[in-house]
Amino acid sequence: MNKTPNKISKTSGRKNDLPGWNLSDLYQGIDDKQIDKDLETYRKTAMQFAKKYKGKVAELDAAGFLKMARECEKRSVLGSKLGIFSYLTMVTQMKNAAAMTFYQNISEKLNDYSKPTIFLSLELNRLPETKIKEWLKDKKAAYYKPWLMRVRLFKDYELSEEVEEILHEKSVTSGEGWERLYEETSARLKYTVDGKEYNDAEIAKLTLEKSAKTRAKAGREIARVCTENAPLFTLNYNMVVKDKAIEDIKRGFKTPVASQNLANRVDDKAVTALADTVRANYADLAHRFYKLKAKWLKVKKLEYWDRNAPLPFESDRQYSWDEAVEIVLTAYKTFSPKLYDLAKDFFDKEHSWIDVPPRDGKRSGAFAMPLPEKYHPYLFLNFTGKQNDVLTLAHELGHGCHMRLSSKQGDLNDATPLTLAEVASVFAEMLTFQLLLKNAKNDKERLCLIAGKVNDMINTSIRQIAFHFFETRVHDERRQGEVSQQRLAQIWREEMSASLGKYVNIDQVTENNWVQVGHFFWKPFYVYAYSFADCLVNSLYQVYQDGKTPDFADKYLNMLSLTGVKRYDELLKPFGLNADNAAFWKKGLSLIGAYIDELERLDKHIN
Repeated sequence: MNKTPNKISKTSGRKNDLPGWNLSDLYQGIDDKQIDKDLETYRKTAMQFAKKYKGKVAELDAAGFLKMARECEKRSVLGSKLGIFSYLTMVTQMKNAAAMTFYQNISEKLNDYSKPTIFLSLELNRLPETKIKEWLKDKKAAYYKPWLMRVRLFKDYELSEEVEEILHEKSVTSGEGWERLYEETSARLKYTVDGKEYNDAEIAKLTLEKSAKTRAKAGREIARVCTENAPLFTLNYNMVVKDKAIEDIKRGFKTPVASQNLANRVDDKAVTALADTVRANYADLAHRFYKLKAKWLKVKKLEYWDRNAPLPFESDRQYSWDEAVEIVLTAYKTFSPKLYDLAKDFFDKEHSWIDVPPRDGKRSGAFAMPLPEKYHPYLFLNFTGKQNDVLTLAHELGHGCHMRLSSKQGDLNDATPLTLAEVASVFAEMLTFQLLLKNAKNDKERLCLIAGKVNDMINTSIRQIAFHFFETRVHDERRQGEVSQQRLAQIWREEMSASLGKYVNIDQVTENNWVQVGHFFWKPFYVYAYSFADCLVNSLYQVYQDGKTPDFADKYLNMLSLTGVKRYDELLKPFGLNADNAAFWKKGLSLIGAYIDELERLDKHIN
């Protein structure tokens, strides 16, 4: 970590020589003088943009529209650079007051300085279709068609310029403010096991230990801290949900999930088909698997914290960072040398595009952060050497490669929805898992690998839909009044019990563990995107295995390059898939079922 409180080191710190990212591609630190210069440029260009185009968009010809779009895109790139640098700085140093203040100040200034440009989407959405068609006849102007069509998706849900400006200005103290409270509070939480103190990322790793006693201590400590902080997070969550409801109702969205579906450019019926199909398969998948896992762990019921426990007879192997990188890159290269070429740049020591080690003050979890094409994505990990960490690397690297491909569409056009954003990452996990499975030495190792994969697939496909139903019920009930901590706990127990089944113990000890699901606070109705992507990838992977689609890898990479500009139904046509049909989701889930069949066969064989 940096020694001076007002400076950020180039690598944001290292642990055990694991790589830390180098943000100097963006700025040298929070005291870089270029930051103030760029902020001033951002402010001035917004004022100039408004003076030049406000009230005049309808008068533009195709050449004028093209010029306006390019100016807008240039500002967007600069705003992304400023905002993402401040965020990446913050998430690795959440106990550094200077870094936190810097992030908030940048967020507020970007918000304030962009107010003059609010008119643009409103004026674009007041245009008649004849005007849009006139612009798009010009080949150069038609380059921005994806952006223009995406803006016009929200045509029926926009409010007056005055109201839009108020909502925009208040976002830093409403939605974004509550999100920041959750992030900062979560980062400060401390967990104590056997006299040793752990942060959020570290305590989660203890639930993956072989020792049942260690897992129990960690699981109970997590539950204790969740319960202790539940009153604050209950207030926090109620405000997040109410803030969303106010805006949704004003805009005319009929259901809480509708605005996110529109942003995802996915039909309501596709989401409903997904959720209902997954719920109908709870018993055949999750319940059946956890029955097996309880048997392997020699218990009648798994405790909630034992869901992801390693099997008692599996290897204790720890992977070094270099081993993890080699495994993932080999899996990528076997599938496609082009994918490998996109991936290997992330590991160039001169680049430092990845922040790898868990550290005090660093946010838990993992993510990939996109940036405009002139820069590059950054990956955020908390690597400790578990097999799951290898798959997490594959997952986030998949995001990173996808971002490099889609960014070529331009900063305005490139807007991959959440439902497609998870496809590349989940597919990359599958490729890496298949390589590990291929190299398994015996049936016992195969069983352990498949069990781990099924565990992850259930977490992604089944559990995330249970989260979706939890969210849906909470958002629906919140419209009638505040939802109490006790009621949140009750809904959580009901949805977890339904999805996990009778072989997992869901009781009052862990009833407040919903506070750990950050997506509830950061991005309501994000969670179903994981299940959407997992089932989609399962179907896609079966098409790949069939070997009946010529040049599958090239078509797949081409699909990733277009996720920001085309809908999911168009992108799936080359593979003969239709996501609006319940049969599509059942096909995706059938792969999980096939793996469980194999586990039952191996279990009998190995005895």
